[in-house]
Amino acid sequence: MPPTTTAPYPSTTGVSTRILATLLPYHRTTDPAPAPPEAFPHQLRRIGAFVRAGAPVVFTLPGFPCKSPNPAKVLGHLPDEGERLSLRFLDALCARIERIHPPGARVVVCSDGHVFGDLIGVPDARIDAYADALRHELTRLDLTHLSVFDLRDVLGDLPYDARRAHVHARYAPPLEALREEVRADAGALALYRGITRFLAEDTAGWPGTRSALQRACRQRAYGVIQRSRAWGALIAEHFPDAVRLSIHPQPVGAPKLGLRLLDAPDAWTTPWHSAALRRADGTWTLLPRREAARSGRLITRDGRASHYEERDALSRR
Repeated sequence: MPPTTTAPYPSTTGVSTRILATLLPYHRTTDPAPAPPEAFPHQLRRIGAFVRAGAPVVFTLPGFPCKSPNPAKVLGHLPDEGERLSLRFLDALCARIERIHPPGARVVVCSDGHVFGDLIGVPDARIDAYADALRHELTRLDLTHLSVFDLRDVLGDLPYDARRAHVHARYAPPLEALREEVRADAGALALYRGITRFLAEDTAGWPGTRSALQRACRQRAYGVIQRSRAWGALIAEHFPDAVRLSIHPQPVGAPKLGLRLLDAPDAWTTPWHSAALRRADGTWTLLPRREAARSGRLITRDGRASHYEERDALSRR
């Protein structure tokens, strides 16, 4: 008998490269120049395994936790046009991949609000309402390539505080190891600073001094990163073969692929920290609510604030 081989089918590499090339124009990174697909071997291996198996490519995307508690940044507590545009974008990416790889693709949105809701000051009931509304939007918009996974899908009926404690104890890295990583690694330091900034911006009604707020946010930032790492480990346990996406900037070649959902002036901006603005030329961007309000008029949908539109855009409709 001829010797066995583990070489991929002739088309596997080409199909995997084309799938990855579909994602790379939206790579969220702070690297100055774009990179070709071969600079992402981790993602190519993961995608290639699905292609060889003739199976849908599964992506996991932690994010979509809840709206920022700062009313100066967002329109309310529930998903709005920023989330809808982002979800449509993800579904459309999967549809484009299906034209390359007929078994298609799906994205599991791993809503992580419950994981660190106590650290960001958002009640669990509000996080539930946000995630439930996300699921409703997937059905209403017929976004069949997407699904939502959150802490309610694990650990049975335990109270949320008990679930958070369990996930932290089992999966989170030790605090001192994380501090050392932040001291030694530029990427970890950038993430820590970015989360600290968001925590400070999202804290409304702080009674103390600015310096006291910064100290508190620096401490909470480590907790958010610990919980985020823990959530990532739990996701990997539930979806061990999936291609991991991230809403945070990621360097070329990292195990996670940063994905830009919508245009924004800041690489860290997300729909849940901002409001959507439709420009006069029909394109969209994400801005803090107060800034978007200076540029356009508020548009409501189904009785709720949805987004802003520049007045020139309104006159052309």
